Amino acid sequence: MKIMERNPRLDGFSVVAEFEEHEQCYMMWPERTDNWREGGKPAQLTYAAVAEAIAEFEPVTMLVSPEQYQHARFILSDKIRVIEMSYNDAWIRDFGPMYVKNDQGDIRAVDWRFNAWGGLLDGLYFPWDKDDQVAEKICDIEHIDFYYIKKFILEGCSVHFDGQGTLITTEECLLSEGRNPDYSKAEIEEMLKTYCNVDKVIWLKRGVYFDETNGHIDNILNFVRPGVIVLTWSDDEDDLQYEISRECYEILSNARDAQGRQFEIHKINYPNSVFITKEESEGIDMVNGTYPRLTGDRLSATYVNYYTANGGIIFPTFDDPNDEHAKRMFEQLYPDYKVIGIPAREILLGGGNIHCITQGVPKRKKK
Repeated sequence: MKIMERNPRLDGFSVVAEFEEHEQCYMMWPERTDNWREGGKPAQLTYAAVAEAIAEFEPVTMLVSPEQYQHARFILSDKIRVIEMSYNDAWIRDFGPMYVKNDQGDIRAVDWRFNAWGGLLDGLYFPWDKDDQVAEKICDIEHIDFYYIKKFILEGCSVHFDGQGTLITTEECLLSEGRNPDYSKAEIEEMLKTYCNVDKVIWLKRGVYFDETNGHIDNILNFVRPGVIVLTWSDDEDDLQYEISRECYEILSNARDAQGRQFEIHKINYPNSVFITKEESEGIDMVNGTYPRLTGDRLSATYVNYYTANGGIIFPTFDDPNDEHAKRMFEQLYPDYKVIGIPAREILLGGGNIHCITQGVPKRKKK
């Protein structure tokens, strides 16, 4: 494992699309008492259910703190590899390695900086220094060389790729003041093109309404495959998501991807509004420096925040009438995949969903 001196574009490496084949999936065990209710116990059971579902299709590694190692090892089946690691919270998609691949099948990674979605300005917790070390630690475990970005903030959930030169993101997130205030939009786009090695960046204006991460792209859409997108939708004119989804649809309808294709867009109605209950709020330790979970707060529940495994789609459910519709849509979009819904309210209460807590390691060529 070594730090590369140049950048992926110069070296011929490009970000790997999430729907490409994986060697395995990484996850991290939740336990922060100021973010997860009841000491994280309900969330841990949900994380375990997600891990076991993914393990049907590909190996899973769970990273666990020293304090929780024995507990996690007891709960998780022997199909799950458990590795002890220090970190601040359990959002591996945001601060884990971003994998890039060349035409020969070699894999490297990009290690962006992480500041808990906004640093001291509007970040969600402090400190975040251990999270910022996770990507390098995983590269060490997996013997993967990587590019180390010294100053630029970027979370994995804030960008989506089609694996053929196209990146989609939101202005709400990447232009937020707490991330890279010294960079212009053009400079941010150039960073993305250089270190992700993409040819085209498509900017949506906003993500899902009331998304505490400043509009991460993985709550508003996902790539099914190149040229095909599933988009969070609302038909309720009184819902603030109604306008946002139509704005996104208009931008995407008038855009072309890096290969010149018009997007095929599938609308997926999101669940009825989900709010934090009094019991859920009171089960969380309120401390200075951590984003509060208050009774009545709206949660950014969507179905597009899902994990694409090798032959499986693991998507969140919310005990909502739209759950079954979402499953049918995924079965139509992924006819060769097994579609599994996991009750995911406990993940949502922590601020994200199944895509946010999972990260696949791309298949490497055999040496």
